[in-house]
Parts: sequence; structure tokens; C-alpha cells
Amino acid sequence: MAAATWLNSSALSNVLRPYLRPNYRRIHRFTSTSPITFSSGNYKPPEPVVHLRARRNLSSMVKEDEVASPDDLHFEGRLKVVEYPDPILRARNKRINTFDDSLKKLVDEMFDVMYSTDGIGLSAPQVGVNVQLMVFNPDGERGEGEEIVLVNPRVNRYSRKLVLYNEGCLSFPGIYADVERPDSLKVDAQDILGARFTVNLSGLPARVFQHEYDHLQGILFFDKMSDEVLDSIREDLQAMEKRYEEKTGFPSPERIDARRRRKAAVGFGKS
Repeated sequence: MAAATWLNSSALSNVLRPYLRPNYRRIHRFTSTSPITFSSGNYKPPEPVVHLRARRNLSSMVKEDEVASPDDLHFEGRLKVVEYPDPILRARNKRINTFDDSLKKLVDEMFDVMYSTDGIGLSAPQVGVNVQLMVFNPDGERGEGEEIVLVNPRVNRYSRKLVLYNEGCLSFPGIYADVERPDSLKVDAQDILGARFTVNLSGLPARVFQHEYDHLQGILFFDKMSDEVLDSIREDLQAMEKRYEEKTGFPSPERIDARRRRKAAVGFGKS
């Protein structure tokens, strides 16, 4: 992927080294982003668009989440990617307070799904589990790069510099469009054992995180698009709504045509 040149695996390792625990198998070493699937080829993002934006501490602005029960982490069989417009993608995601084998099993399965679908990031609601959990590997290949697990993540601060980039999402197969996001940010989270930590992300890891973090807030990537960009994928979204109705026999829970024309949302907790 062309985007992988933004931050190579060795640079990411240096950022995350304090949170790597060698006594766990590789998937759990980071015990601290429709996953995003970026379009391949020679696409290069345009020059960054810089806006003056005050840095804010966002952790104190987050409302207390409902706590997940052990049953909320339980699943049977293989997990599958949930596609738009399934209401699971808009549902509230519960905070995880139990750090046990059920969580590790869910993390393992999420990585399996991510790799099998050629993604580089995946959030729990995208596989039908509405909890505050994401996994990603910017290299997108099993056995390469770093496998990152973030539990109950919160955005502490984000940069003023905004960068436009062509994003895709496993919940929107085959659909790609430009989304503007902060280039770097500071994140508070917990690792797979429940330990709290803070990490700074920039470049591709920051973008993957933000995409997955939006999923945990019930926000989809087209919510962050300008009307002009959204118009370029409108027919694709309408087709997905129609397929949902044909498959389930129920009306689509949301329709892109009902979205009011507005400026693209920038930041967090906005849609």
C-alpha cells in the first residue's frame, strides 16, 4: 500500500515500544484504525490543508459509557464483517471492564477477520460486538509490522494540521473517498490486561486509529465527507441500502438521501 510509507514498522515500534510485552504471543505484545482499507496504486494525498484549531483535552468531555457484561464479549463461530446500513454500526458501544480469555479470544478473531479481508484495522462493532475495542496493523500483513490492540480508547488531544486522504472501509466494500482528518493525536487507552497508557500517533497509524475510533462512536466515514465527495459515492451507498432490504426483508434503517447537506465534520464526537 502506498500509504505504508508514511510511517514504517520500525518507526511505529519506537513509538509503541514501552507497551510491547515479549512474554505474550505476538498478537498480545502491544498490551497497551473498516477497518480502513486504503486504495492501492499510486494515489498520493494532496498537500495538507492546515486549519487553526485549538488543542483540547477531550478525555474529560466523554460521557461515562455503559459497562459491557461477560455476555457482551461472547460470540459463537466465525465472526463476519457487518456492512452498511446494518444498525449495529450505529449502536452504542460499551466500555470493557473484564480483561480475561474472552477478550483475548475476541481480539484473536478480529485479527483473523481483518487479515482475511485485506484490512489494516477493525473495530469490534464491525464484527457485531458492540464494545470499545479496536485492532490494527498498518502493514496489513500477518507476521509483519506491529499488531496493535486498544481497549476503551479516548482521544486526549489532536493536531491542528488536517490531511485529506482516500479512505475505504471493510463495512463499505469497494467504496473509496476522500476524508480529512488531523495528522496526529494523543490517545489514552487500556491494554489487553487492563493497564492504562498514553500513546502519540501520527501519519498512517493516526489515520487508522481515527477511522476505527469513529466506529466506536457510531460514526461512519461518509459522515466526515464533504457534500461534493459524498455525491461521488451516493449511488454506491444507495445500492448497499437496497441490498440490505432485499437480504433482510426490512426497510433500510438509514438512507443517504435523508442526510442534510452540510459541511464535513472535523474532529471527534461529530457526525
